[in-house]
Amino acid sequence: MKLPDEQHPSLEIRDRSDLPTPFRNPFVHELRFTPLEKIRIGVMTVTVFPVRLFFAVFLMLLAWPFAFAASLGRSELAVETETWWRRICDIALRVLMRAMWFCGGFHWVTVKGEPAPPSQAPILTLAPHSSYFDAIPITMTMASIVMKTESKNIPVWGTLIKFIRPVFVSRSDQDSRRKTVEEIKRRAHAGGEWPQIMIFPEGTCTNRSCLITFKPGAFIPAVPVQPVVLRYPNKMDTITWTWQGPGAFEILWLTLCQFHNPIEIEYLPLYTPSEEEKNNPALFANNVRRIMAKALELPITDLSFDDCQLSQAKGPLRVPTNSSLLQFNRLARRLGLRTGTTDTVLQQASRARNIWGYRLGLEDFAQYLDLPVTDMLTELHSLFNQHGDGQIDVREYVIALSVVCQPSKAMDTLRLAFGMYEAKEDRAIVEKELGSILRTALGVAEVDVTELFSAIDTLDAGKITHDDFCRFVVQHPDFAQEYLLSSRETPSTPHTVPLTNGFSVEHYNTEEPTCSIPGQKKKED
Repeated sequence: MKLPDEQHPSLEIRDRSDLPTPFRNPFVHELRFTPLEKIRIGVMTVTVFPVRLFFAVFLMLLAWPFAFAASLGRSELAVETETWWRRICDIALRVLMRAMWFCGGFHWVTVKGEPAPPSQAPILTLAPHSSYFDAIPITMTMASIVMKTESKNIPVWGTLIKFIRPVFVSRSDQDSRRKTVEEIKRRAHAGGEWPQIMIFPEGTCTNRSCLITFKPGAFIPAVPVQPVVLRYPNKMDTITWTWQGPGAFEILWLTLCQFHNPIEIEYLPLYTPSEEEKNNPALFANNVRRIMAKALELPITDLSFDDCQLSQAKGPLRVPTNSSLLQFNRLARRLGLRTGTTDTVLQQASRARNIWGYRLGLEDFAQYLDLPVTDMLTELHSLFNQHGDGQIDVREYVIALSVVCQPSKAMDTLRLAFGMYEAKEDRAIVEKELGSILRTALGVAEVDVTELFSAIDTLDAGKITHDDFCRFVVQHPDFAQEYLLSSRETPSTPHTVPLTNGFSVEHYNTEEPTCSIPGQKKKED
């Protein structure tokens, strides 16, 4: 795939005059310690850490009976009149939770701005979301949150969760998303009777280097929201918990080994949506995100929660962090090309070959996808315009689509690719075709497959079959790292400098997306 020139397609910064410029991979966090810091952590591990952990756990256990008592007899559908004893339980829980965080080193919590009451701001949007320590503002306000249904069954923690009356999401219920949105809307339009709902619209943890795309759930109710920004101004960032970096327990251990962990919570002015924003949750979300980014002095990016699984997918073809598949994935998502079934993609590639041949211009490509020619489609087409002649190989589009639709099934994508490239008489491909397949599957501009092809072609036949390739992969499961990426950036390498065309890739939903069927009309949701 061709890398876009002189642009950062994964960045979507509005009004660049007041927002910073490119940043590092938001889904990667790397910790590096000086010798002195390592000594300090070692000393605190055997002295302060166990004491802090003991008291934090003790205070959480002490909070349980108050949460249990306050939750007795509560209805999940209505808000009862607050009694004096429930009020006492609420105060006790706030004090105990604050004491728990104090034991963890969060001695002072700086609060800026004026919190709006539930009647004015039924929804609070918090960002950036970077750690489970983001629960601090939740325990300070006892606001509701959106949680998995399974969470309420966790001993002790589940009881504390139920006390704040969260909106539960069930993974086993296919209609859960709609029900969750309806429940949020119901509470938001209750005139302040319900506790405020705190929502992290990013939907996943990042390293706070930018604000990724906001999910629309908090903005669908079309009610005023109060943006809340979080800052952890520690010199040593042991707070951040991302998809690639220190694990949950390591973060807890390192954070409890710090003398002090400062946190700042800033309540921004109430944001009331316009009529246009009420009818367009995505616009509403983007405008709120921009205000929060300006307050944080951070850039914004078009990467989203759906952009992580692609980079984190296990298998022989792990996508490099500078892959143009990131840009392709963003465009495919926005063009609605990720619906349908994967099994039909190869058939559609064959249809394109029979009608137009593999090389397609922009107009033919638009007809192939049954889409109008737009700037976005032109940008998608240009990603595959390897030779700059305005023509693309549609097979490369099919390979890229298969990768982003099923990132954890690299071998299925390679089987599909071999089926498109192999000769009919012997079902084999040559070195140039293998290079085209792997270049597209990795989303890079060029890749040298000479050494890899020679290793697979043990008979020096000048061609290989899919079976030959599979046997080689069994013996060399990390063949991409060994033969293709050894002199390039590796998928697991974190970055601290801007990349040519983006950074990390797609975190997918629990419902795995599938590929679109070119030539078939897409159903409206």
